Amino acid sequence: MAKQHAHDIQALERQEVAAVMAALERAPKLANLMHYLAEKYFAGEVEQLTEYNIATEVFERKKTSFVASEDAVARVETWRLRKRLKAYYSAEGKDHEIQIALPLGKYAPVFTRREADGKLPHSSTDELQAEEHAQFAAPAADAPGGQMPPSVLSSDSEIPGGRSRRSRVWLYAGALAALVCGLALCYTLWSRWSVVTEKNSTAAADPQRIPSAKPNLFAATVPFRIIAGYSGPPQRDAAGETWQSDQYFRNGSSWQQPHAYIDRTSDPLIFRFGRQGNVDYDIPLNPGTYELHLYTAEITTVLELEDAMSKRAFNIVLNGKIAIGALDPVSDAGGINVADERIVRDVSPDHDGVLHLHLGTVMGVPFLSALEIVPGLPGKQLPIRITTQPTTWADHSGQVWHPDTYFSGGRRLSHNLKGTFDIDSELYATERYGHFSYAIPVDSRDRYTVILHFAELYFGNENLHQTGPGKRVFRVICNGNTLLDNFDIFQEVGPGKALVKKFFHLKPTAQGKLNLEFEPIENYATVSAIEVLDEAGK
Repeated sequence: MAKQHAHDIQALERQEVAAVMAALERAPKLANLMHYLAEKYFAGEVEQLTEYNIATEVFERKKTSFVASEDAVARVETWRLRKRLKAYYSAEGKDHEIQIALPLGKYAPVFTRREADGKLPHSSTDELQAEEHAQFAAPAADAPGGQMPPSVLSSDSEIPGGRSRRSRVWLYAGALAALVCGLALCYTLWSRWSVVTEKNSTAAADPQRIPSAKPNLFAATVPFRIIAGYSGPPQRDAAGETWQSDQYFRNGSSWQQPHAYIDRTSDPLIFRFGRQGNVDYDIPLNPGTYELHLYTAEITTVLELEDAMSKRAFNIVLNGKIAIGALDPVSDAGGINVADERIVRDVSPDHDGVLHLHLGTVMGVPFLSALEIVPGLPGKQLPIRITTQPTTWADHSGQVWHPDTYFSGGRRLSHNLKGTFDIDSELYATERYGHFSYAIPVDSRDRYTVILHFAELYFGNENLHQTGPGKRVFRVICNGNTLLDNFDIFQEVGPGKALVKKFFHLKPTAQGKLNLEFEPIENYATVSAIEVLDEAGK
């Protein structure tokens, strides 16, 4: 009976989707989006409803070049669909037994069934206020003053009821007046928010304050990336992501070393600037779970390594609590002029809607080169996928692999593929070879699975005169523990074939690193790609 009931409910939900699709006949982009969201919902795949997937699968953005911070197509079109649904259910769809909504901040549709009295559950005051804030923050391109006409969904431009031209003029004038009033209100709110932030940013979190679940009208756009101490135009990194100039800081002074060589990074630019001293960052964020990445590099041409070590240590304090204690940039990175990255998962704004980051002095002068905030997973670090290619690459399932980074030593070599690969052959077209290492940053609290991707593309492939086992033998070590010894790719699978090795329950160092050493035994070590997966929650 329960299964039959669930089947009947889903049938009603599908009928409602069909009705909405029919109403969206003259708005094909929104119809396609509604169909995509609904099919993922019915297939039980709502976790795949991400901005990246929507942009690339519905709106045909290129997987290898899509940058969410620069192309808001998924957010904008979802906002338009949300408003169309609201207008639809205030008109011809108001008596439907099942109604569809898109909650703010989410892409998964919600199907609501009418109550026994024929009414739908009302939104809370907070939800209504959040809707008003969202309308002001993201006006639709096709609606005057950012307000969608209260019409049916079938037209992008028609105003229902046959309003006269004069009526439309008055409508537009009213909308413009409302927008001006809204701007004035926002300025007033911004002024009050600035004062509150200034007063509270240096104090510990007040348990008496009530957390807010409403969207933050002044929230920073996430992913959020800034270069500390930098005041120039936005910069692109090797992965195509955009880094902005320094902002949301208080106190401290800036410095730069524009020509310094920085090891273990494919993006030295973000380490050549910094902000130092008694520094605070007060970053407004919407409610949610985020992942914080902090970047440092001790740059000097004067001090030797022994003199530079233990000269500087500081605490990373988030919302009044120490997240990273006594961070020593030289010891963490393993030397001077070496990039270092620390990751903290499960970061959220404080009760006032602001993430308060403070550099607390332990010894010497604290500093920061850059910081990054990305949407996170509760209780778990985001996966890390690195290809030895110089640019971003997406595999057959849409997973994005970042350009080669975190390495020291070795060389990169690309091949004309000759061999048999089941899927994603391009992943193996490039290798890093030689005697080299990777220092991959992770949250130090968890255990991790490391997946290494190999292929023998030289012996028995490009170099046909040297073939057979024993031509390339090497070992792989992680944080002092041997993962592979006397490892011979050719002996295991032959030439031109993918070989994947998985290692579980790996513990990072106290500095939050998985240090992978690739040591030659016979000829050179090699690797094509590396994955790091957090095991938390398993």
